[in-house]
Amino acid sequence: MAFQQGLSGLNASSKALDVVGNNVANSSTVGFKSSSAHFADVYAASLGGGGASQVGIGTALSSVFQQFTQGNITTTNNTLDVAINGSGYYVVSRDGTDAYTRNGQFHLDNEGYIVNDQDYKLLGYLPNASGVIDSSGERPEEIQISTANIEPQATWAGDVSDPKMVLNLDSSEDAIDSATYPTVDTTNPLSYNYSTSMTVYDSKGNDHKMTLYFVKSDSATSDSEEWSVSASLDGSDAVELEGTGSPLSFDSNGALPTTPAGVNVLTVPAATATLWEDSLSGATLGDGTSTTFSIDFSGTTNFNGDSTVNSMTQGGFATGTLTGTSISSDGTVLGNYSNGQSKALAQVSLATFANSNGLSNMGNNLWQATSTSGEAKYGVPGEGVRGMLQSAAVEESNVDLTAELVNMITLQRNYQASAQTIKTQDQIMQTLVNLR
Repeated sequence: MAFQQGLSGLNASSKALDVVGNNVANSSTVGFKSSSAHFADVYAASLGGGGASQVGIGTALSSVFQQFTQGNITTTNNTLDVAINGSGYYVVSRDGTDAYTRNGQFHLDNEGYIVNDQDYKLLGYLPNASGVIDSSGERPEEIQISTANIEPQATWAGDVSDPKMVLNLDSSEDAIDSATYPTVDTTNPLSYNYSTSMTVYDSKGNDHKMTLYFVKSDSATSDSEEWSVSASLDGSDAVELEGTGSPLSFDSNGALPTTPAGVNVLTVPAATATLWEDSLSGATLGDGTSTTFSIDFSGTTNFNGDSTVNSMTQGGFATGTLTGTSISSDGTVLGNYSNGQSKALAQVSLATFANSNGLSNMGNNLWQATSTSGEAKYGVPGEGVRGMLQSAAVEESNVDLTAELVNMITLQRNYQASAQTIKTQDQIMQTLVNLR
């Protein structure tokens, strides 16, 4: 009598129950990927070849495959928790060993590295000397967040757009008599129609108050109005801004011309700009090589209504300390600073493989590349087949608990049935032994 078939059924069902039990145990493990047991029938080798009467000798576990399907995404309160929505794996490293994971539960260690619970450091691409992140490198680097202050930026730095101010200047205002008030007297409101201020910054991050004075010209024609603009820095004497033509010249509809380009950009005279910077104790309002300080008034109107500022922008800011970090959908790690600025500190890398099922499981939701999986191909989120990231979120286990419980019942019945075949074979053997 053969007991091998029933015994193989017991072994196979037991191993399959191990797989199901592992799935159930990890149903709440972040980034876990469920597994399924694959079986194969077993036949004895035959010298004469197979035939119609060939009987199998049981079953065997041929392989255990992980199902790399997407898990649900759940939000958290940690901005460094990151979920992948789509394909790809985080690249992490410890002691020179690279590993790959879908578990995006990260935090900062005492040296500023982004690490997981096993102290594997997250890898990505870092900015170069110019602050530009280059993701073309073959292998990403460990991401370390610098806690240094963000450098201040002068308002008229070379890579920053000119300050812009959009106003409405009241067309019902009376013109200022140029004979009585040829220039703006900052102490006499009768010498100007309207004033407002803008905070500007020097290269050391010091803030300065620049006050602008608007004067309606008494030389306006019946179909247009002209307004001159003067500026004062930190209470200095006001100086009239210069333009390519007349200062601000409005048409009969109360609008400024849109062509040529730059017609509504007014500039502080070079001599005054030099005097302003001479008083800044070595700091500059621009990039240090130019004293051209211009303000763009495009969009300003001349309607009958109160003079008011509608919008005001300038690119300078003071220094700031790091208050937190966040990760955008394309993997950019942003540092958020106390001065309201943000700065790209790194970009998270994602790896893909030709055969994910060829990865070797290391435990702790980590995998290693093998010859079966193929080499890792690095890139950034959204590139190629790689998914996008969601900050303050994690990817749940993809275990279908209901299906696993049903599988458990099925495998229990298979185990019982295999045991019953052994019991039946035993009863038959006992009958033969008892023959007289």
